[in-house]
Amino acid sequence: MRMKKQIWGFFFAVVLLWYAVGQAVFAAKEQDPAADISLYATAAVLLDADSGRVLYGKNQDAPMAMASTTKIMTCIQVLEHASLDETLTVSAYAASMPQVKLNIRKGEEYTVRDLLYSLMLESHNDSAVALAEHVGRQFLSQELKDKPADEYTAAESRQAVAEFAGLMNGKAAQLGCENTWFITPNGLDATEEVTLSDGQTVQKEHCTTAAELARIMAYCIKESPNSGDFLAITQTPDYSFSANGRNFSCVNHNAFLSMMDGAVSGKTGFTNKAGYCYVGALERDGRTFVVALLACGWPNNKSYKWSDTKELMQYGIDNFFYRRFDEEGVAFDETLLGRIPVAEGQTDAIGETAYTAVEIRERRGTAVEGEPAPESAPADSAEDQSGEGLLLRKDEQIRVKCNMADSLTAPVAAGTPVGSIEYIVNDTVYLRETIVTADDVDKIDLRWCALRIVEKFLL
Repeated sequence: MRMKKQIWGFFFAVVLLWYAVGQAVFAAKEQDPAADISLYATAAVLLDADSGRVLYGKNQDAPMAMASTTKIMTCIQVLEHASLDETLTVSAYAASMPQVKLNIRKGEEYTVRDLLYSLMLESHNDSAVALAEHVGRQFLSQELKDKPADEYTAAESRQAVAEFAGLMNGKAAQLGCENTWFITPNGLDATEEVTLSDGQTVQKEHCTTAAELARIMAYCIKESPNSGDFLAITQTPDYSFSANGRNFSCVNHNAFLSMMDGAVSGKTGFTNKAGYCYVGALERDGRTFVVALLACGWPNNKSYKWSDTKELMQYGIDNFFYRRFDEEGVAFDETLLGRIPVAEGQTDAIGETAYTAVEIRERRGTAVEGEPAPESAPADSAEDQSGEGLLLRKDEQIRVKCNMADSLTAPVAAGTPVGSIEYIVNDTVYLRETIVTADDVDKIDLRWCALRIVEKFLL
């Protein structure tokens, strides 16, 4: 009998423990829906393209090979530095690129437009180099500018490509991508020796991070002055053209375009080193999400990138909704600003304290710890386009912090910055409002003293 009681006691203890653990896990998932996410990719990011905020990250800052996802930067730099109707001549170096290729030939002429479709739909490596040479040669010596591309030596072609890579790296730096380095325009794995400003040399690899690849895609579809052309090219299902007596047909290999409503762009990639990679974008209900995946399986796991992309996009759709900084319950109450005393400031009578009223002058998106933040954010519907804001999960809150000077010393000019109001989520500042003085306050001087004495004793 005693043994049975012990067995039953043990059984009930196990059941209670199992229940307690289950409740804890359920509560954790309720608090953080990302706990359910399981990905194949070694590195992954879900990005809010409007604010630049990472909504989900896995090894998001690890530099890794990126394969042909490189071509989104190649495409946008060509669009920003060349006309679609320009004609280029193919060099022997460009024609020598390995598969996958369009099989362009030395001396042939193509429009930039046709090769951009070849680049983004079929991911042709030779088209990438021909385009890079065409843009990069603009920055070579006058002698090489005037020299026909089909007469270039391999070294001269590489020099033009290196100039184009400089444009790619310059844009990456401008976007805050500190761990991205481009060497090739087609994404083939490469390393190079780079001389730093202090004379030291370092070995660099062609690489990016999941967070920075997503940031580059956000630029391509939202911020670049040529985003319209970029989207038109990457959304095209198929494209045919004729050149040099030959006919060509390109089919878009971005299968994600037909997998989810709202898919707007994307680029696949693969090398033996990088594995399967992908970067894609989706717009729905005024929200724009970007997913970037690096090392998402190797053969025979070609479909992993699609399941990872759909899982992250659905997580964003289900859990992140737009909240405005100026909505009730979030916006700072300006009546709390009050006035600031001004030492040595002129008043209407001797012995009084001078004050200046304050007001909010401007709004400016900002960020700390390297997180970019925009001037504005999207609205949650086509009907509501007012107010800046941010995509948030229901368990996330916007914290408002006011910093303002306790006192000032005259003279004070109207419009002088005296503090700020910060809108913060998870220790990152996404909006900063500047508090400024509303009044001029002159410093006490002899003339003011004389006038006050006259008023007091004579008037």
